[in-house]
Amino acid sequence: MVIDLRKTDDARDVVHRAVQTLAEGRSVAFPTETDYVIASSVRDQTAVRRLVELSPVRNGEPRLTLALKSADEALDWAPRLSPIGRRIARRCWPGPVTILVADDHPESLVHRLPSSARDAVVGAGRLRLRVPGHQMLAECMRMLAGPVVLAEPVGPGEAPLVTAEDVLARVPAAVTLVLDDGRARYAQPASTIEIHETDFRVVHPGIVSQETLRRLSSLMVLFVCTGNTCRSPMAETIFRQLLAERFGCRPDEIEEHGVVVASAGIAAWGGGKASNGALEAMAEIGCDLSGHESQPVTENLVRQADIIWTMTASHRAAILSQFPEAGGRVALLSPDRLDVIDPIGGPLATYRKCAQQIREHLLARLDTLGESFLRR
Repeated sequence: MVIDLRKTDDARDVVHRAVQTLAEGRSVAFPTETDYVIASSVRDQTAVRRLVELSPVRNGEPRLTLALKSADEALDWAPRLSPIGRRIARRCWPGPVTILVADDHPESLVHRLPSSARDAVVGAGRLRLRVPGHQMLAECMRMLAGPVVLAEPVGPGEAPLVTAEDVLARVPAAVTLVLDDGRARYAQPASTIEIHETDFRVVHPGIVSQETLRRLSSLMVLFVCTGNTCRSPMAETIFRQLLAERFGCRPDEIEEHGVVVASAGIAAWGGGKASNGALEAMAEIGCDLSGHESQPVTENLVRQADIIWTMTASHRAAILSQFPEAGGRVALLSPDRLDVIDPIGGPLATYRKCAQQIREHLLARLDTLGESFLRR
């Protein structure tokens, strides 16, 4: 059966039909942002075996891909996922990136799968994980008990299945239900990468380039204050200076070493300049804040940041009240949990004292990051 999603009045009916098909041990062809995949419930061993038969052998890689609901779920399957792997997962998912990660933790959910399913999703000690970026598959996964496994029945040198017609032409007997949403948005393979402790490598090139993946794998540090005109831009600038000293480069070259630094304000307006006191205090230590433009804290900034250092406890509380999911990434800049003094409206001496506080806190914080964060 083929259901054209573009002509469906109520998508909920389609979701229920697809979930029922999967729960009954049959396979469904779903559109993703890159291609069409064949999905089955991991709980049905017969369905899993059928998918394995569709999947080409690739140099010891897992035959099937585990589809996840979100990046957060990756830690259930790969508890030892490295910081660089977590960054890529959080920034690329849902999206056209598949990751290979070591299956090396006794508490991984993979050990709770039936043996046939476990053999299908583990290859050479690795799992292949993906969070596809299509709403229909995401909705079905939310309603289905247990994980979903995916097959892409495409051999070396073959074009991906980018339309429902491709599915029907090449694997018609493999699916009970085909959900047709037209040509896949990218109509190119997802990028497959293997995650290591401090880096990654591209295993199968795809829509996301290695350069883009390299940028997305960078450590992002976000400094937060109130108006983003004094403390947080000073912290951003001093941190760039300290990193440049550590890497042996200029402050404007630290991104080439895998670190992105930004600042924002809880109550900031976009485009504001740094205060005169901050400009003077930074100029005295060889830093230029003349080009700074303030920006507010946004959902996207919080989601992208690996570390969020706030100037005060109230700033931290404000972020957590709005973005509770960021709890493990937000901390006061001061290791001793002391507020950084607010120099706004004060004399230059107060700005100097504030800059000195920030520098001391950053030196202490740098020592705690370790090479797993500052990877290059």
